Amino acid sequence: MAEDGPRPDGAGARLGGLLVREPRVVAAGIEVLADALVRQAVPVEAVDWRPPPPGTEDALAAVAGLPGHAEANERAVRRMLTARPHLVDVRPAADVLGLDRGTFLHAGPPLGWDGASGPMRGALVGAMLLEGLAETPAGAERSLARGGATLEPCHRHGAVGPMAGVVSPSMWMLVVRDAEHGGTAYCTLNEGLGKVLRYGAYGPEVIERLRWMGAELGPLLADAVRRHGPVDLLSIMAQALQMGDELHNRNRAATALLVRELAPDLAAGDAPRERVAAALRFAGGNDHFFLNAGMAAAKAAADAARGVPGSSLVVAMARNGTEFGVQVSGTGDRWFTGPAGIPDGLYLGSYGPGDANPDIGDSAITETAGFGGFALAAAPAIVRFVGGEVPDALDATRRMYEITLAEHPALQIPLLSFRGTPAGIDAARVVRTGILPVIDTGIAGRVAGTGQVGAGLVEPPASVFADAVRALADTPLTSGAPPDGGPASAAR
Repeated sequence: MAEDGPRPDGAGARLGGLLVREPRVVAAGIEVLADALVRQAVPVEAVDWRPPPPGTEDALAAVAGLPGHAEANERAVRRMLTARPHLVDVRPAADVLGLDRGTFLHAGPPLGWDGASGPMRGALVGAMLLEGLAETPAGAERSLARGGATLEPCHRHGAVGPMAGVVSPSMWMLVVRDAEHGGTAYCTLNEGLGKVLRYGAYGPEVIERLRWMGAELGPLLADAVRRHGPVDLLSIMAQALQMGDELHNRNRAATALLVRELAPDLAAGDAPRERVAAALRFAGGNDHFFLNAGMAAAKAAADAARGVPGSSLVVAMARNGTEFGVQVSGTGDRWFTGPAGIPDGLYLGSYGPGDANPDIGDSAITETAGFGGFALAAAPAIVRFVGGEVPDALDATRRMYEITLAEHPALQIPLLSFRGTPAGIDAARVVRTGILPVIDTGIAGRVAGTGQVGAGLVEPPASVFADAVRALADTPLTSGAPPDGGPASAAR
């Protein structure tokens, strides 16, 4: 006969107290069961978990069994988190990347003209016009279709580019050096919002702005940075997170801090007052001006973690408007790709999902290094730009701790009691948990020349992480790694 209350012989205690208190229910990936319990007023704690994709079990077991796998991940993420990126110069791409007049870089994994999406084609057309390789958009398209330009990924050259990410020889680049590990990364100057080259627009106003940036803004910034000395970007980023940025789609505070840092050195130069005023007005009026510096800082940090044998740390996430690709530390420069998805978000004016191009850009390097979408909890105001509610931003960041190897010691989130941002995506954890990295991004119009049509959130295809884990399981532990396990790009 069942008895009420605790058993005198202590059996209830031996059963973990199950007979003397209300049970707690945790539902992992079983929505039907969880929903049924909720309808019966039973408290349920839902866990965002899915079983590993079929066919990945052996690869996960093999990676987990790699000698020194945990130590390799620890070494790789430590290198990422101890990077000290500094802005040290601003110079033309032809000088720092060695680009000749017929070579263009682009965002994401490798692609050719035939596989390029609308905004990528629009940006390449604009680059042809900017470099004087074509007189009309139609002429530029014909030349590109005939192979009139060499196309290479930004990542291959230690660079990153937002959205289409097209870099041509005359564009000026931010030069960011990692003072701890010695690597160098590059990114273009930010054009602002609206109809800009990175979103695939190439009208006369776009080309005119780019030519002004090359003739005026780039040299002025170069002079200011050299006069100032290395600018500590990590310090600016840490402060900006305290001020409401997440450093991907919201860079208002970081931009203000960077402009404040360089303004005295801009004013101290010999340039005419009106030129300095125009440069400050442009930078100060463009809330995303810091984005490109932050991307280069993230690239420098991620590259510091490259080439560690046996490590499943993700060192690049990038999209070219057609494919989404990742690279992991232990498999060298190999790309693992899948179809790029359409972001889910808010649209400008009369635009809607039918106008959106699949996800595009190297800017997911920010999430790779532990900010951007991974720091949504630091920027509640971002939900007004990408959709959702403030609790959604908090939940997104908390979820990312499940797939990362560490918390960033310098980038801290006030709303989470100054907990460090989740940093260092582990491809094996992504596969094991089924939790995908969250990326906040702009949305480019699918038709070349349209420009930006919105902003939102996007997830990578799960298959790319499964492919990376399988490849890592088959990769010799000495493959493609520097002798000290340091960044493959350090000798660049």
